[in-house]
Amino acid sequence: MENILIIGADRLGKIEKNLLEYGFSNVTHIDGRKVKMVHRKIPEQVDIILILTDFINHNLANTIKNKAKQNNIPTLYARRSWCSIAKSLETVS
Repeated sequence: MENILIIGADRLGKIEKNLLEYGFSNVTHIDGRKVKMVHRKIPEQVDIILILTDFINHNLANTIKNKAKQNNIPTLYARRSWCSIAKSLETVS
């Protein structure tokens, strides 16, 4: 898997760098702060979606989950800490 979409959190900090080192070549981030984010489409080139659960509302999380199911894109859930994200990524690798 090369392309990951991260939804949630205002800033990623070192998470983006860690994901690149983990093997992803493209990291796309949507903060999910605005209500209209629910209407955004998932980019076509996304291989996996990571939802940061401590920085997203339930409506957006459910909408993204349903859109990902329709497109057969695996969806992971984690808190905004690298150890939580790495643990989630291990379930897919």
